[in-house]
Amino acid sequence: MDTSSRYFPARHGAGVGGDWFDLIALGGGRVGVLIGDVMGRGLEAAAVMGQLRSASHALAKTGMPPWQLMRALDAVVSELPDQLVTCCYLILDPDEGVLTVCSAGHLPVLLADPTGTVSRLPVPVSVPLGVGEVPHQESRLRVPPSAVLALYTDGLVETPTSDIEEQIDALAMVLEKAVAETPFLEETADSVLAALLPDPLDYADDVTLLLARVPPAPLTAVSALLPAKPVSVGEGRRFLRGTLREWECEDLTDTACLLASELLTNAVRHACDPLRLRVRCTRDELHIEVCDGSPVLPQARSAGLEEESGRGLALLDQLASAWGTLPTQEGKAVWFSLPLPGEGNENPAADVPLNGPEDGPPLEDGWSPFPYEPV
Repeated sequence: MDTSSRYFPARHGAGVGGDWFDLIALGGGRVGVLIGDVMGRGLEAAAVMGQLRSASHALAKTGMPPWQLMRALDAVVSELPDQLVTCCYLILDPDEGVLTVCSAGHLPVLLADPTGTVSRLPVPVSVPLGVGEVPHQESRLRVPPSAVLALYTDGLVETPTSDIEEQIDALAMVLEKAVAETPFLEETADSVLAALLPDPLDYADDVTLLLARVPPAPLTAVSALLPAKPVSVGEGRRFLRGTLREWECEDLTDTACLLASELLTNAVRHACDPLRLRVRCTRDELHIEVCDGSPVLPQARSAGLEEESGRGLALLDQLASAWGTLPTQEGKAVWFSLPLPGEGNENPAADVPLNGPEDGPPLEDGWSPFPYEPV
């Protein structure tokens, strides 16, 4: 994702504050975007910021939705005396063109659409973290490809002599002009700061600006809806095999079909509709994802020698370059990635038998010799 960021600490007063931002790869092409501001300045605010940035990054990597991450951070802040924190967390799914947002008292996110028009995201803003157990609402929005998201802290728009709402409108106007003048986010960020902060040596508060361009959905991204029935495992493999043949990725077929079979069979046995197989290809990786209607996440366990289940996640660990789980609106998604063949890359499943016993049908006929564990 194309991004540009600026951070300038306060130049006078009590010292640096508690601004932070983060970009988190969540798997399957999804990206988490986080920005926050610990109220106050000085060493204490900076220390609290460090704690919250580490906690929020770790929590986001688990794939939890924005509202749940805000609730978890609220519990962390409530244990810190006399602390208030504003925070906004977004999850961008470029394949679906969907942005999931939750804001705890933070300033509104601006969106510059491909036509150049800038508007505020229509997201409800709840109270800051640390106020108490107040629910934080989550919103799902459609965002067009190539749109630019602008996240910032109050140091960029708040001045002692002006209304903050007027300053946010001024930021929107400056952003609209800057986006129209250049396609490069680095130049856009410089233009915004030059217009709003003409004196680079007079920052009364920390200044933070993060620009992120919504990437277009990859051309090589397809999905198949399947019923939660045993026949779907074979259908999913055939769909995957045909897709990889079309994309000229046949070298990954054995590994991809083996691991997809594990996930599809788990979904058929232990989950419910809707069942979806999602395949996407980036410059250097193949991503495969199985979504189902159950919110129960898979748990790895050690299977005994005589047990017939409990080895599916072990296969993912051994054969995939990365894998993980994500809660979805319908239930959950389990995904894995494989590096595209290249110099020094070999098929990790080359020595794994894909057929069953000697008297068993081949894998592509819908039969799998591998045991499965609940997901």
